[in-house]
Amino acid sequence: MILLDTHIWVWWVHGDTHLSRKHVEQIERHEEEGLGISVISYWEVAKLVEYNRLSLPCPVADWFEQALNYPGITPFELTPRIAIESTQLPGKFHRDPADQIIVATARVYNLPLLTTDSRILEYPHVQKL
Repeated sequence: MILLDTHIWVWWVHGDTHLSRKHVEQIERHEEEGLGISVISYWEVAKLVEYNRLSLPCPVADWFEQALNYPGITPFELTPRIAIESTQLPGKFHRDPADQIIVATARVYNLPLLTTDSRILEYPHVQKL
């Protein structure tokens, strides 16, 4: 199982060309065992739509219904352990709370994180694909 960063999930659902062939291969390789999505990604998508920074082909509630039913999707709820971990990440990590929760989720469940976010890619305390 792997954890998808929010943008990777959105690009995959939309068939976006920002998603590299390498990322598509990683998603396809892990579909059967599970593609984790942090609950904070739901909030991020909804906020991006609210702020007109993301356009969806349908109402946001319909998009979630479809996107959460893609093959292999496994939702990860925000647990007390993840909340605490997000505030105690080792080393230096930026202050974006959504990224902190996504990284904490990957760390708590010992999952590699699929992302293109340079700030996460440079962070040495989380597995990345």
